[in-house]
Amino acid sequence: MHPEILSISLFWFVTAYTPGPNNVVASYSGFNFGVKKTIPHILGVTLGFTSLVIFLSVGLINIFKLFPSIQIIIKYLGTLFLIYLAYKIAFSKTSDDTTKENPVKFIETFLFQYLNPKGVTVAIIVVSTYVELGENYLNYATQVILLAFLFSITSITLWTLIGKFLRKFATNDKFIKYFNYVMSCLLLLSIITFYI
Repeated sequence: MHPEILSISLFWFVTAYTPGPNNVVASYSGFNFGVKKTIPHILGVTLGFTSLVIFLSVGLINIFKLFPSIQIIIKYLGTLFLIYLAYKIAFSKTSDDTTKENPVKFIETFLFQYLNPKGVTVAIIVVSTYVELGENYLNYATQVILLAFLFSITSITLWTLIGKFLRKFATNDKFIKYFNYVMSCLLLLSIITFYI
């Protein structure tokens, strides 16, 4: 067992469950499309973020240390993608048509994890702090990766369920439209946190 397992878990918990781009989009998707149609987003976030932690653990972290400007590029690319996504959310249709398609796809969500400034920063902090080369490297790296997966899937699922729960209060298209505007604004506000 990693000697800092409690510290790692608390850090993952706080960063995973607090509002951020992935969680806002999960609530939006759960609200507008239901849990079943949000599964691609849930899997994209979970598998994308976990794969990022895996790659960082097996050496990608050294590239970030050698070239810190990569994080700046990620921040700007992530910002552009979030602005695009906020636009799609704000102007999505409010119809109750059950055949409507979720604009958030698995592959987009998976790849976004490598452009999500919050996720990349958190992963770099955890891997550089808690995964060290040595006799316990494989054991510690495995625990960090498993915790990343666990906190990722539980938090994104919870935010999806929150969105689904809020749908009960949606009595008309106007309410849905306002909800989408609020989600879009929250997504845009989450961008500000990348720059402070």
